Amino acid sequence: MRAGLSRLLGARARLRWVHLTLGGALLMPYFLLTEVVVGVLAGGSNATESLPLSLAAYATALPLVAVTGLFRLVRPMSVAAARALCGVPGERFAEGPARSWAARGRASAWWTLHLGVGALVSGMSLAVPPMAGVLLALPFVSALRDLPVGLGPFDVQAHRYVAPLLGIALLAGLVLCAAGAGVLLARLAPVLLGPTAADRLAAAEERAADLAVRNRLARELHDAVGHALSAVALQASAARRVLDSDPGFVREALAAIEDTTRRTVGELDAVLGLLREGDGAGAGGTGLPAAPTLAADLDGLLARSRASGIPITARQDPGPAGDWERLPAIASREAYRIVQEGLSNALRHGTGPVDLRILVRVRGGQGEPGGQGGKGERGGQGERCGHEELEITMTNDPAAAAAPGARTTGGRGLQGAAERAALLGGQVEAGPHEGRWRLRAVLPLGEGVR
Repeated sequence: MRAGLSRLLGARARLRWVHLTLGGALLMPYFLLTEVVVGVLAGGSNATESLPLSLAAYATALPLVAVTGLFRLVRPMSVAAARALCGVPGERFAEGPARSWAARGRASAWWTLHLGVGALVSGMSLAVPPMAGVLLALPFVSALRDLPVGLGPFDVQAHRYVAPLLGIALLAGLVLCAAGAGVLLARLAPVLLGPTAADRLAAAEERAADLAVRNRLARELHDAVGHALSAVALQASAARRVLDSDPGFVREALAAIEDTTRRTVGELDAVLGLLREGDGAGAGGTGLPAAPTLAADLDGLLARSRASGIPITARQDPGPAGDWERLPAIASREAYRIVQEGLSNALRHGTGPVDLRILVRVRGGQGEPGGQGGKGERGGQGERCGHEELEITMTNDPAAAAAPGARTTGGRGLQGAAERAALLGGQVEAGPHEGRWRLRAVLPLGEGVR
């Protein structure tokens, strides 16, 4: 009994009744307009004084409601009201304006249903309580006995002692109608206001774009901070070992530590600034802060890495131009991060000298090497042909398998390097090669420069 009353008169039922009343209020402008039109067409009659004319005005208003329901902003307004008042979980509704005509049609159907049913319930809510009050008081108030009260063919005055029962029945009927209409709208709300396939696709694309930016920010943090911490730890360890015997090396190591930490703090501040702002617009429209490149900081990266005490042999061949400035900015940036991660991985998990080779090579149209160091095939006019690739190769001896921190083929850093290469259509290979550990990355640069 209590559960039944709660469904009819509980907080949720009352909120749904308010939602229906809101729909009736929204229908009023349409109804007043069509009421005038119907009255004029009926020979100047007042439609408010005639039930048939009022019903005709109501029926005429519904097509106008359906047309206005096609506007894109109708859906978010309807979703806000239904989410607050219908008692339907918010995640079942679509977000934002309707993007497709199918979504607009469903929103229009909901708009028409809400306003149409809401108008009927609102009209009953205005008319039934006064009528029920009169019927309840009729046997007890003599002043009401002269009123022409009737319910169709039933003469209420002749059966005035039955009138209170009729009043209670009218109130119960109003409550049942309002509760039933509220349940109907609550069940149809997710159907008509829920996400369409286009909405789900758009939401998935937005989530994917946001996740891609966050993943790239995470890679920047890992590569910048992870490399810096590894380099600083190795530099400090090397300096401690020769503190008494080689003060010059200690000064160089401390200077490298200072430079590494200063640069890393700047990069960290830039990335954290983007995270705090929640902004996907970064340098170059990539959603990332300005990052170091081969052209700007390759020599500095090598110098800071050598300060750890491990010899690094670097062979660079940027091609005929003689420098790294001509590389596309994104390729230069991603290549720098791959080199940085490779050096960090080699210093942490490898032993012995590191051999690094970075070169631009040209491959022929059939995928065969056309030469190295920019010396590719040439046509009859002496022009280079084929496409360019940036190749990064780094080798050193692997640590003992049982040693702490021994290198494996996994790791977030190598995974991040592979993801960076994949963004440019390239690839990264890392693992044992001819008794040594090798990291090899190939990044396509596009057509050869003519």
